[in-house]
Amino acid sequence: MVRRRSLRSIPWHHRWSRPIIGAIAIAGAILTAYLTITKLTGGEVVCNATNVENIPAGCSDVLNSPYATIFGLPLSLFGFLAYVSMATFALSPLFMNAEKHKSRRKQLENITWLLLLAGGTAMAAFSGYLMYILATELQTVCYYCIGSALFSLGLLAFTIFGREWEEIGQLFFIPIIVVIITLVGTLGVYANVNQTADAPNIDEKGRIEIEEPTATPQPPYGWQVTTTSGEDEIGLAEHLQKIGAKMYGAFWCPHCFEQKQLFGQEAIEIMPYVECHPEGKNPDPKACADAEIKSFPTWIINKKVYPGTQSLEKLTKLSEYSGKTDFKYFKSGLAES
Repeated sequence: MVRRRSLRSIPWHHRWSRPIIGAIAIAGAILTAYLTITKLTGGEVVCNATNVENIPAGCSDVLNSPYATIFGLPLSLFGFLAYVSMATFALSPLFMNAEKHKSRRKQLENITWLLLLAGGTAMAAFSGYLMYILATELQTVCYYCIGSALFSLGLLAFTIFGREWEEIGQLFFIPIIVVIITLVGTLGVYANVNQTADAPNIDEKGRIEIEEPTATPQPPYGWQVTTTSGEDEIGLAEHLQKIGAKMYGAFWCPHCFEQKQLFGQEAIEIMPYVECHPEGKNPDPKACADAEIKSFPTWIINKKVYPGTQSLEKLTKLSEYSGKTDFKYFKSGLAES
C-alpha cells in the first residue's frame, strides 16, 4: 500500500516522461527515415503546399535545396540518427531490472537525463535555425520540416519537465553551452550556402530557375550564356532547326538572353537564331524586316508567330517535338502549355 501511494504521488509527466520521449523520438525516426530513403532513391515526397506568394511549391523544393544536404549526405539522415539516439537515451533504463540493479539503473538514469537535455536542446536549436531559413530564405512551407521541429520541441519539453532536477543550474548551464555550440557549428556547416547571393530556385521537377541578366550588354555577343545544355535541350534545338523554325532577337535584349539560357551553351550553337541588330554577331536585319518582327524575341514556327520568351515545354508542343523533355532549367512566369 505504501508503494502504491508513493507512485500515485508522482506527477504523471514524471512517471511517463521516458515512454513519451521514446515515442516522440521513434515517430521522428520514422519521419526522417522516410525522407532519407526518398532522397537517396531519387523519389518525390508526398506533399501539397504553397510558398509565400501562394504559388504551388512541393516539399521537394525544400528537400532539394542546399540546406538539405550536409557533407554530401541528406540532412534527414543526421536527423534519423539523432532521433534514434534520443529514443535509446529515453528507453534504455526502462529495460534494466530495478530490483537487481537499482544503483546501476539510477546511475544510468542520471546520465541519460543529461544526454536527453543536451540532445533535446541541440535538436530544438537546430530546428529553430531551419525554421528561420524556411521563412526567410526558402519562403515556402514544408510540413515535414515543421513536424520535425515540433518533435524536437516536444523532446526538449518532456525532458525539462519530465523529472525533478536536483541541480537547477543544470537546466541553464547545459542548454546555454549546447545552444552556443550548435549555432556556431550550424553556421560553419552552412557557411558556403550563406556566402552565395541567393540559393538557386529549384522547382518540383528538379529544374533550376535561370536568373535575369546583369550589367550592360556589349556588342556583338551581349551577355555570356552560362548554362550548360543537356541532351534534351540539344535534341529540341536540332528539331527546331530541322523543321525550319526561327528565333528572332537582338544582342541587347534581356528576354532573348533568357531564352538562350533556357537552351544552354551547346544548344544555342544549333538553335536557329536570327540576329536583328546590325551590331550583333552575324546580323541579318533584312530577314527580320521581311518577317515583320515587331518585338524580341519572336519565334516563327510552322509559319505561325509567337512573340516573347517561350518555355522549352511550350516549344515542344508548338513544334510537335516527340523527343525526351527532361529539361534542366525554367523561368518563372512562362507558360508551359
